[in-house]
Formats: sequence, C-alpha cells, structure tokens
Amino acid sequence: MTFQLGQKLDISLFLERVEHIPVVDVRSPAEFSAGHIPGAFNIPLFDDEERKAVGIRYRKSGRFGAINEGLKLAGPSFHLKLEKARKLSADNKLLVHCWRGGMRSEAMAWLFSLAGIETGILEGGYKAYRQYILNSFSENRRMIILGGFTGSGKTEILRNLRNAGEQVIDLEGLANHKGSAFGSLGQPAQPTSEHFANLLYEQWRRNDIEKPLWVEDESKNIGTVFMPDEFFLNMQKNPVIVLLIDFRIRLHRLVREYAGYSVADLILAIRKISRRLGGENAMDAISSVECGDFTKAAEIILRYYDKAYLYGLKKKQAEKIVYVESDSDDAAINAERVLEASGQLCRN
Repeated sequence: MTFQLGQKLDISLFLERVEHIPVVDVRSPAEFSAGHIPGAFNIPLFDDEERKAVGIRYRKSGRFGAINEGLKLAGPSFHLKLEKARKLSADNKLLVHCWRGGMRSEAMAWLFSLAGIETGILEGGYKAYRQYILNSFSENRRMIILGGFTGSGKTEILRNLRNAGEQVIDLEGLANHKGSAFGSLGQPAQPTSEHFANLLYEQWRRNDIEKPLWVEDESKNIGTVFMPDEFFLNMQKNPVIVLLIDFRIRLHRLVREYAGYSVADLILAIRKISRRLGGENAMDAISSVECGDFTKAAEIILRYYDKAYLYGLKKKQAEKIVYVESDSDDAAINAERVLEASGQLCRN
C-alpha cells in the first residue's frame, strides 16, 4: 500500500487507511479539544494564540502577510513538530488533516517530508469528515431500542447482550453520563456533542448493517451531550422493547447505586430537577437525603421519572412497542427475556 508524498485522499480512502496509518490533526489545540477523529494525534501547526494572530494578519494584509506571519510564529518550533511526527509515523507514513485540507495540512506534509515521511492529506479536511459521518447516520439501519423505566438496569442488560454476540452501542458509555439528573455522579467529564458524534461513528461504521443494532432508549440529550439529529431520527423509526420491572425492585437498585455518593452531590442533583419534582417533593427528597433515608428520597424521584418516561412512551408508535415483564433484577435473565422478545420483531 503506497501513495505519493502529499497525495490528497477522499474521505472514504482516508478512513480505510486510518486502520493502518497514524492520523495527525494539525489544527490548534482548541479545535482538537472540541472534536477530532478518534485515535488522532494533535501536532498543531499553530497554537491557539498563534492561529488567532495569523487570522488577524490575513484580514489586514491578505494571504502573503498571513503566510509570512505563520512562518515567523511556527518556524522556530518546526524541529519539535518534525521529531513528534517521526516518532508517530508507521513505516514512514502518516495521514494528515487540518480544517479544510488546505494550507496547514499541506505545510505540515511538506515539513514531514523532510524526514522522509510519506503523507496522505484528507481532501476537504476535518470539515469533510464531519459531513461524511453525519450523513452516514441517515442510513436506514435495523436497530432495536431497549426501553424501560429508570432503575431497570438497561446498561447491564446491554452488556449481557454484547457478551451473547449481539451488536450493541452503549450511548451513555460514550457520553460519560447515565441520563438522569444523577447521571454525572462518578463519571469522567463528558465529551462535546461534536466529539460524541465522532465516537459514535467509530462504532456505527464497524457494525454489520445486515444485523440488528441494540441501543438504549434515550432522549435527544444525555447530560450535556446532544445526539446527532440524523442518528436520533433513525432511532425513532425503529421498534422499542420496553422492559417492565416492579417499582420496588427498581427502587432498591437505585438506592444501591447512588446511596454511596456524598449528601452534597445528591442534593445538588435533586436541585437540578426541583421545579419538575415540585417544591414540596423536592424539599422532602432533600430532607430525606440529609436524614440518611435514601429509600424515601429515591421513591419520590423515581415516581417523577416514571411519569416522565410514560409521557415519552406515548409519543411512540404503539405498533412498534413490545412489552416484556420481568420479576427479576438479574441482568443476565432480563437480557435473555428481551432477546427472546426481539424474535417477535423479526416475525412482524
């Protein structure tokens, strides 16, 4: 597999080669942090302040002035960038991109060539990548949406389904959030919505389109992360298996899961939904947490989430919903039950 130095690659070919060749994103650190191709390395031509200065120079003096300013700012660190690229390259090959596949990526491809590194430049840059992945979410895919009231253990069920050989995308895992007002507890920082879409695409593209894909029933946003419109609309077209588990079983699960967090964190989470809970309910839940009565607090909050889920469920097409009752809190057992119910979808 060879390509010429600095060869422009369309997005499809670029993504094929990502599997074997390291990707260098030469955009500024701020651009990279907002979202990047998963697995890419950031070797910026300009840091954030330098990029701003070059932009100002371009508006004042045009293209030549911007190039001159860019060389002055980036030139002294070229040797460091080149050394990083040399260490990252695989068999003296790298893939490079900037925002539009223009001057920044071409300049860095030239720099890398000084170390004998062959480079492939993404035609259209990161902008083309973003357009490509968002369009891909519009493809009709056979999905099975796993629904159920809060505390049903859906994430564990999906994990069991994956272990059984089913295709699964854990949306909450990608978003670093469990979906409710308490969903950020114990989780790392959430990605941006932009980067969430990039992470989602990595799993989306690796799944077999001939087989169903399981995802959890979610609202448009998971914490501060918003799902791509195209993906969310695709979810709405697909059938939902709703797991019905007794209120008390779910209540005990939530107490086990959240009672270990600090009182301050739990109260802060309750305050986020205090208006929706109602003033009296919110105060009762907070008071219960302060007294260590986590069961009472969880019961107040769970009744609110049950009503909210029922309201959302009414918006779905009734003929696309399959209900599965369970008297168990065992995720393995419940995985078997929803998997059996999915056979009904195939017959319909």
